[in-house]
Amino acid sequence: MDRSTSVTMANLGEQFRAIAELEGNVAWIIDCASGLPTYISASVLALLGYDMADFLAQFQAGNPNGPLAALCAGLPARLQRYAAGDLSRRHVVRCFDQRHRDGRIVPVEVTSTILDGADGAPAFVAGILRDISERRELAERQRRFTSMLNHEFRTPLSTIDGAIQRLEVTGANADEPTRLRYRKIQLAVDRLIGMMDEHLSPERMAAAGASRPADTASPAELLEEAAALARLGGRAISVELGPLPAQLRCQPNGLRLALKVLIDNALQYSPPGRTVALVGRRAGGGVELLVCDGGAGVPEAELGRIFDKRYRGSNAVGLGSGLGLYMARSVVEVHGGNINVTNSVPIGAQFRIWIPTKEMQIKSLATKVINSDNPPC
Repeated sequence: MDRSTSVTMANLGEQFRAIAELEGNVAWIIDCASGLPTYISASVLALLGYDMADFLAQFQAGNPNGPLAALCAGLPARLQRYAAGDLSRRHVVRCFDQRHRDGRIVPVEVTSTILDGADGAPAFVAGILRDISERRELAERQRRFTSMLNHEFRTPLSTIDGAIQRLEVTGANADEPTRLRYRKIQLAVDRLIGMMDEHLSPERMAAAGASRPADTASPAELLEEAAALARLGGRAISVELGPLPAQLRCQPNGLRLALKVLIDNALQYSPPGRTVALVGRRAGGGVELLVCDGGAGVPEAELGRIFDKRYRGSNAVGLGSGLGLYMARSVVEVHGGNINVTNSVPIGAQFRIWIPTKEMQIKSLATKVINSDNPPC
């Protein structure tokens, strides 16, 4: 390696250390030729109780039972595989528990990258050592919170489930509208329990963060299914399907919830005997799902506020929390879409959900907080 190359590598090393240590992380560099560390941030002493001399001793001794063995082992085999063409070994992330010199356990994440020299051979391995205690504690708090939600929701739902089953058994002679109401309650309970099993089960929590294929659903089936559920209550629902993709990338239960909110709202404000129309079709690089009611429409001054959290319109009827339309908007925005409402002529309101199709999807599903209440910085 000539002098200019050495100077360049030294400058890059200084820049790497400065950037890596900005957030208090421990930066380190290992020389591939000697297999020994050439730099470790002094902050490693506060993190683990060991200093540069301790790391040098561990690398030189190669003691598989040494206190720093988990941090220092594996480099020769990694370089061997990399030289043999295994490029997956260039960048490696490891998470494990490291024992502090005083005996306590410190969860750490080690991220490292092999840097080639001018001759194309591995020259250095540069990396960062992070304390992930807070990250692990946050994950545990989230797990406990979700477990609590699972229990708090499942207990009353189980009570309702048992009660409605007894009513269906003992109400064999009930009139048809009553039996339809029983069935509607049972379907709603089954749907909620299914959503809990999917999103709040211990198995789901154990797999949280694991990669999984994107969920999809047929937009036509979502509309037909929503219409079928609404018809159980004896209301008139029409479905008009235009050109639609066979599958839409989405969280099916999320869109089911959004559609249910809009349909329940439409039924509430449509006089008996008026048909609520559901429409599905392609529009503007995506899919639009329309819910059209036969009511008096939304007061013009309130069109821009109807999806706000806890907002109830001046013509609201019955009891409500003002959260239904807000939840529908949240679900749609997480899918990278939008939702709005316009008044129809001569009567009624038209609620429109628009979801981008795969080729137009500009936001990754559930990878960012994209709710309009939490805009990106």
